[in-house]
Amino acid sequence: MPDTKTAPAAPAKPDARSPLPTPRLADKRSATLAHLPGAALGLAAADAAQAHAGPVLLLTADTQSAWQLEQALQFFTSGALPVLHLEDWETLPYDVFSPHDDIVSQRLDVLSRLPSLRKGVLVAPIGTLMHRLAPPEFVRGHSLKLERGQRLDIDALRRDLEASGYRAVTQVMSHGEFAVRGALIDLYPMGRRTPIRIDLFDDEIETLRDFDPETQRSETEVDRVELMPGHEFPLNEESIKDFRRRYRERFEGDPQASHVYRGVSQGQPPGGIEYYLPLFFERTATLFDYLTGNTLILLADGVQDAAEAFLQQVAERYEQLRHDRERPLLPPEEPFLSGAELHEALQNHATLKLLARQGDEDAGEQEADAVVLPPLRLQPRAERPAAALLRFLEDNADRVLFAAESAGRREALADTLRAQ
Repeated sequence: MPDTKTAPAAPAKPDARSPLPTPRLADKRSATLAHLPGAALGLAAADAAQAHAGPVLLLTADTQSAWQLEQALQFFTSGALPVLHLEDWETLPYDVFSPHDDIVSQRLDVLSRLPSLRKGVLVAPIGTLMHRLAPPEFVRGHSLKLERGQRLDIDALRRDLEASGYRAVTQVMSHGEFAVRGALIDLYPMGRRTPIRIDLFDDEIETLRDFDPETQRSETEVDRVELMPGHEFPLNEESIKDFRRRYRERFEGDPQASHVYRGVSQGQPPGGIEYYLPLFFERTATLFDYLTGNTLILLADGVQDAAEAFLQQVAERYEQLRHDRERPLLPPEEPFLSGAELHEALQNHATLKLLARQGDEDAGEQEADAVVLPPLRLQPRAERPAAALLRFLEDNADRVLFAAESAGRREALADTLRAQ
């Protein structure tokens, strides 16, 4: 049983669906809505997203709360709004490991969709926001569309895929892989849930079909597919040349002593190359560059403390790891946003803080009419297992929704309630 429930009184402005008052931001750039226990925070975020005439960025303290709020938003909006989630790399700052291909695929898919997002919600942990990104024109400019009936040069496609970071394999199983077998080309595009099989007739695309990477069997036929780059950075001849030049400008000594420099020079970037992203571009971007100017920023509980903790972790790891000659590090201000830059970027958008604690009237914080449920857990060994729940239902005139983990748990709960 969930431990919290939003049980508000009637809002100041009647709304047939939403029970939580959402502060209006027409006359000011920031507001605070406090006293949002449990699921009330997700409901308040959903209400704000549906009321706002533009996209919404919901920033959370960590990846776990980002996942929980993503699920809450999907539940409370019932599919009426797109809910996107920019996943974290799940690596530590300056790590020697790169994110999993599936994570990169998901991120590229989200980044490609953001510039055209006119209404909807993007959920992101604050630590993820603090990483600098490839500029939007890179994601847009390195996309490739394939359509049925299109003429295709296999050798040119192979070169384009390899330059975009795709790997040639004998059997496609993971994102970022492709295989050429005569007139058949198997390809697992980044940002796509299933791989695609291209069947050529001479030099023309005859069919495009999804296929199962486990069974290798073709499935649904599609008319077109869009290919995104294989990484969040370019890896063609020109970008490698630019990387080498910028590396020599930033680091003293013999660059050949660095396995990072050698690896990129050979077209085989080592793990953790994402923390050298600024060396691939003339300028990097931030997540704010992918958002429209009328984006509303929602700040969930603990975001400010989490941002400070993240920057402290970056500084500590930089000092610990910066003396490795084979892997010299870029200073934190290059791969990460500073606290001042984050503050300035937030100032350019309307912001709404969503807090679980009680509101502070002196600070102008509005308080939501949400309450915490009393203990309602079923007691199987008691004479009346659902006594506390029944008392609550008798004393409460509101409708009550029960959410179960599975169909089996739902039926077990229903049987218990029927018996009472």
